[in-house]
Amino acid sequence: MTADETGTGRSTNRRERRAALRAHADYTGGVYGSMLAASVVIGAGTLGSFPRAELVLLLLLTSLVFWIAHVHAELFGARLARRTPDRRVILRVCREEWPIVKAAVPPAAAIAVSPVLGLDVPGTLWLALSVAVAGQVGWSVAAAHRAGASRRLMFTTATVNVLLGLVIVVVKITVTH
Repeated sequence: MTADETGTGRSTNRRERRAALRAHADYTGGVYGSMLAASVVIGAGTLGSFPRAELVLLLLLTSLVFWIAHVHAELFGARLARRTPDRRVILRVCREEWPIVKAAVPPAAAIAVSPVLGLDVPGTLWLALSVAVAGQVGWSVAAAHRAGASRRLMFTTATVNVLLGLVIVVVKITVTH
């Protein structure tokens, strides 16, 4: 017998809470994390040759440090002034900021598989940068879609993020040449 059948409604409440969390999901961290990953790739590319594992670690650890910084800022910058955060609030903020870390995973995976693709260091950097920019566009479109934006607005946000991605690419070209 399920919770719904016993009349407690616990199962339904849990599903409703999860649906509400998804409906109010904030993708800012994903867009930010993708831009951060692109910046790390550009910065690492200016240092010359490097082991791929080192760049994968750099991407993941940098995103973790920024995640911690965002969680800290959210919890203690805004909330502490009002009241001390409890465990529930801390976990919620950690979860809300997690897309910063999630956004670094695809570029890191691209770097990890680049030897299988036969890519040299510059090719690996371009692949990782492309994946990060694609992630940035994807996160922004997902946010617009989740917010109920029209197709026109989703196209606009995709275009703006592609243009931001192109700015990142121009910076890479300028810095490395």
